Amino acid sequence: MSTGTLAPAGDWIRGISIKQPWTTCIAARAKTIENRPQPWSWRGWLLLHAGLQTDRPALRLPHVARTIRGRDLPTSAVIGVARLSGCHQDPDGSPPCTEWAQPGQWHLELADVQELALPIPARGQLGKPTEDLIAQVLQQLPDLRP
Repeated sequence: MSTGTLAPAGDWIRGISIKQPWTTCIAARAKTIENRPQPWSWRGWLLLHAGLQTDRPALRLPHVARTIRGRDLPTSAVIGVARLSGCHQDPDGSPPCTEWAQPGQWHLELADVQELALPIPARGQLGKPTEDLIAQVLQQLPDLRP
């Protein structure tokens, strides 16, 4: 599929930067939500960008350690895609929706996760990704559609 057949960059796909090891946990399809301080109204495909920083204390959490065992933790790179299908906050006093949920945070609901075979180096916040970055992702995931 050529990028000429797609909507302009950023119209159908966005990027989200997440610290490691959380990005790898999502790419491994174990972590199905991403915790954020504010809700997101946008829905659609997201490039999963492993940010430059690593959340070192998270490496010692049992569910994280199980998920990342034997996996690389690339940083400053796009390592997969996911579809943002919803956003919710757990009601006060209720149990968390998953073991990955942080109380008081908004939970971005991630579906249709696809991990890239090769990380694509990308610096900074992605927001609306460039056509070149989208083309590099589509080389590895040619069936990805808006």
